[in-house]
Amino acid sequence: MIKVLPILLAVLTGFVMYMASTFRLKRQLDRQSTELADPRLAALTNRLAQALDLPRIKVHIFEIAPINGLAAPDGRIFITRGFYDKYRLGEVTAEELVSVIAHELGHVALGHSKRRMVDFSGQNAVRVVLTMVLGRFVPFVGPYIANALITLLAASLSRKDEFEADAYAAALLTKAGIGTAPQISLFEKLDKMTGAGGAGPLAWMLSHPKTDKRIAAIQALSRDWVPIAD
Repeated sequence: MIKVLPILLAVLTGFVMYMASTFRLKRQLDRQSTELADPRLAALTNRLAQALDLPRIKVHIFEIAPINGLAAPDGRIFITRGFYDKYRLGEVTAEELVSVIAHELGHVALGHSKRRMVDFSGQNAVRVVLTMVLGRFVPFVGPYIANALITLLAASLSRKDEFEADAYAAALLTKAGIGTAPQISLFEKLDKMTGAGGAGPLAWMLSHPKTDKRIAAIQALSRDWVPIAD
């Protein structure tokens, strides 16, 4: 019979670990970020703000080299210095960079940060249960199997969040009159920029969906939004 106490302790441990990680991230972002001040990008983010009936959208630059965007648990939106430098060099257009901002706004609006806290705590509990159950049948490899299964589950949930944020961004960009073309063109560049185009883990092991699947999903949404002629 499965004992309840270890499961409750696992949930609590997962919650504490998530909160500690969030606290460390907030401190790092506070130390290593400044507000983005770029007239061209500000004009485009203002269009997003108008589409959302907001006075403005504040974006920060996170002073790290990797190419990425980030929605912090406290709702702040960040673009990394590496990404901004690509824009300054002309390798990424203003509209493409704003599509990243729209994507991160999707994570905030859809409550993905809060959901990840619940998911992480739950996954910790499931790991304990699987380890106890599998440990009875395969004592030595049971914990490894449990960890592998939890890794798959976490990756699947993360990919779901990414698809949802993509759809939110596509709708917001369309409403703002920017459209989904920059979103798609950026995805076409990202594999080369981040080195993701080469050989790597199987798609179902990745925390982000494969680029071609993300593009196909956005294109499908765009076709559905084409106005019907009178």
